[in-house]
Amino acid sequence: QVQLVESGGGLVQAGGSLRLSCAASRSIYTINALGWYRQAPGKQRELVALISSGGTTNYANSVKGRFTISRDNAKNTVYLRMNSLKPEDTAVYYCGAFIGGSENWGQGTQVTVSS
Repeated sequence: QVQLVESGGGLVQAGGSLRLSCAASRSIYTINALGWYRQAPGKQRELVALISSGGTTNYANSVKGRFTISRDNAKNTVYLRMNSLKPEDTAVYYCGAFIGGSENWGQGTQVTVSS
């Protein structure tokens, strides 16, 4: 188990950038998969980006080329750099850690992109 705390959300104009952070309560070195998901009002939670312990990344098609996920094992932190933001990126963004068969989630951070 691990506790996760997201930060870095806010209000930004279209075309702007934000960097989200996800701080873990313990070492993330051995966590196989860490990811960012988002949920917009009235929609299901969807995958944004994943990163493996080896650094392999996967992105949703809608964010490829604009978002970058990274992990700093020394700081027990996962980041999501978001560039060229669009109004459709507006959502609550959640950090997830997948350990064995368990899912661990943070409380979420709101990202709002104005047009």
